[in-house]
Amino acid sequence: MSRPDLRARYAAERDKRLRPDGNDQYLEPTGRFASLLDDPYTPVVERDPIDEDLTVLLIGAGFAGLVHAARLVEAGITDLRLVDKAGDVGGVWYWNRYPGAQCDTAAMIYLPLLEETGTVPSRKYVPAPEIFAHAKRIAETFGLYDRALLSTGITDVRWDPEISRWVVRTDRGDVLRARYVITGTGPLSRPKLPAVEGLETFAGPAFHTSRWDYSVTGGSPEGEPMTALQGKRVGIIGTGATAVQAIPHLAASAGELYVFQRTPSSVDTRGNVDIDPDWFADLQPGWQKEWQTNFATLQTGGITDVDLVEDGWTDISSRIRDAVIDEISKGAEFTPETVAKAFGDADDLKMDEIRARVDEIVTDPATAEALKPWYRQLCKRPCFSDEYLEAYNLPTTHIVDTEGKGVAKVDAEGVWVGDEHYPLDVLVIASGFEFGTDVGRRSGYEITGPAGETLAEHWADGQRTLHGMHTHGFPNLFIAGLTQAGNLISNVPHNYVESATTIAAIIAHAEAVGAVEVEPGEEAEEAWLALLLNGSALFGNPECTPGYYNNEGRPIDDAARKGMAGYPGGAVAYFTYLDAWRDKGTFEGVDFR
Repeated sequence: MSRPDLRARYAAERDKRLRPDGNDQYLEPTGRFASLLDDPYTPVVERDPIDEDLTVLLIGAGFAGLVHAARLVEAGITDLRLVDKAGDVGGVWYWNRYPGAQCDTAAMIYLPLLEETGTVPSRKYVPAPEIFAHAKRIAETFGLYDRALLSTGITDVRWDPEISRWVVRTDRGDVLRARYVITGTGPLSRPKLPAVEGLETFAGPAFHTSRWDYSVTGGSPEGEPMTALQGKRVGIIGTGATAVQAIPHLAASAGELYVFQRTPSSVDTRGNVDIDPDWFADLQPGWQKEWQTNFATLQTGGITDVDLVEDGWTDISSRIRDAVIDEISKGAEFTPETVAKAFGDADDLKMDEIRARVDEIVTDPATAEALKPWYRQLCKRPCFSDEYLEAYNLPTTHIVDTEGKGVAKVDAEGVWVGDEHYPLDVLVIASGFEFGTDVGRRSGYEITGPAGETLAEHWADGQRTLHGMHTHGFPNLFIAGLTQAGNLISNVPHNYVESATTIAAIIAHAEAVGAVEVEPGEEAEEAWLALLLNGSALFGNPECTPGYYNNEGRPIDDAARKGMAGYPGGAVAYFTYLDAWRDKGTFEGVDFR
């Protein structure tokens, strides 16, 4: 296909999927699905409410909370609490128990604090139970279980100016007065449902992948066969990263599997291998930071002597980098236009290969055509699997391509796509997590600052921070995240490792100098925003097919742009800047009162 024809095909596929409702096409779990926000795995143990003062309270006990707590402990700050609604630590890896769940970034760089915990991953990409076990190991290594309030939901976070503390209340009756609060709830933590007519009316079992119901399917997170699905007609709505992992297991177990697809994923080879413990033992101290930096450099278009990780993430980035070098060697100047041309050429070649791979694996031509992605690879989160495409060669697996429209409606007996009805016994919903919605909605509670304004209200016109970590007008509040910072979406825990070191240093400095309030200055915050908005590439191309990477295809207004902005030079440049800023010890732009 010629390049103009390819561009036209990409645009046509995008236009099919444009919707005026953006994030409103998804619903919060209510009614039948209200329990989706509850914990089905760990019984709540009754306890007396806690009333106490403490130095740091961390909201969330996933990798964000755990890594930040670990760095605080290393900095000598042990008077802390982690609070999480889940019955154990691990965050998304506590909740993710669907069949086939595993990391899609190499474990050597994805699992944080491997050196600190003495952990050797079993494989290049490890399964969810092993990731959950690693989260628990971090908590044990740093003594965090004794300081954790689990099965506990936050209901209110409010600044008390008389005592210069955050008063945090929970659904267990706790009143915790914390000098500092760190929010670490992750960018993708609150499940969402598709706004499909009649979804609640389905008569059979229906559940979201983030709360997989093994009482319905049989099997276990460890991979035991889902024998309860034998002879059953199973439908799954969604073909994103979660579905790509779960579908092969459903296909092997169900009597008939119907996959309802709006947009096909880009699925490259996985190439999982065991990690040799003897090889691992020869790695030198500091190896993980070296590997993380190497990956981040390559994944964001930088140049290194060697690709340590060698995966699909670094492959496309290396191709783009090499294409830029090739253009320059031919006499082109290093300009945005040169980079754009190189990016386009490299991406076109890569996506040609992705689509050719579908033809090589999937035997039915019509099914293969439906599974081909017609967009640039980084328009949606790339997926990697050596089982997903193969699952469609089973005669009992059926792709139901909705031509970009999605499921029309659901009734008691099954799912409608256009005028065709698909009777089902079990319905699985793989619609992912909220992204880009109001911060209060995503967290389930409000954070109210000294002026009586909530953080959601303060950010009504877009997020405002210094370094992506804290915001003027909300003293002693820190945000463990990606936005307006490194924005390294391909390896989220790396962002936490870097921010945790800095936040721990700021808090330790405040404690050392006797400051009771720490807050970024307004001018420093404005300067940071100006730097991001004037020099940053958007996280998400508005010309892409709609998805959470690009504001669901809606226009990128100022608020959305702030919510997608990252450091202009990319993740490695941001981490380097942050190291230098922190190591100076003056914490420029931050007021200590």
